[in-house]
Parts: sequence; structure tokens; C-alpha cells
Amino acid sequence: MHILIVEDESKIAQFLAKGLNESGYTCAIAKDGIEALSRLQREAFDLLILDVMLPQLDGWQVLQTLRTFSKMPVLVLTAKDHVLDRVKGLELGADDYLIKPFSYVELLARIKSL
Repeated sequence: MHILIVEDESKIAQFLAKGLNESGYTCAIAKDGIEALSRLQREAFDLLILDVMLPQLDGWQVLQTLRTFSKMPVLVLTAKDHVLDRVKGLELGADDYLIKPFSYVELLARIKSL
């Protein structure tokens, strides 16, 4: 499975990519919304792990735009923990929503379920 991680915090992005690579996934990283959409339009991914608080375009805008051309599974991974944020993400088309800080084993289980 080829995963695009959209995360502006380098340490978190590298942690995710390293762990997912060790778990048998291949990963690419985009550090902002514009880079994410560009890569999503040019490259084939099986899953998008998407932070909400991003420079350029935020995760909500990325998700809305993605849904105009793809049904790719999206797991929102963010510190935005308010119930209304979770509802918004799901209503915009996210398939799952996980709040930071998170358990890595839970992340893996959620990825497998998608």
C-alpha cells in the first residue's frame, strides 16, 4: 500500500513514515496542502493520511478538493479534537478521524480497516 502523509511538522511526518515503512507500507510526505494536491493529481496513492492544520491550503480544503476527483480513503490525523471538527472531517469525506496524540498500534489498525 502506497500512502501519502500530509503533515507540516517534520518530526511527526518522519516518525509516521519510518513506522509505516517498517510495517510494510511505502510512504511519501507532503508538507503543505498545495504540495499534497499536486502529488495526488500526479501520483497513485492507496491512502491519504491528512493533518488539518497545514500551511498554504488547510486539510479541510485539501479534502474538499480531493473529493472532486478521487474516492481514495482518507484518514484525518490531527490535534483538532473538538467533536464539531470530527463531524466536519467526516462530512467533508474523511473515512476515519484520529486525534493526536495517538497510539501507533491504533493507527495501524485503522489503516488496515480502510
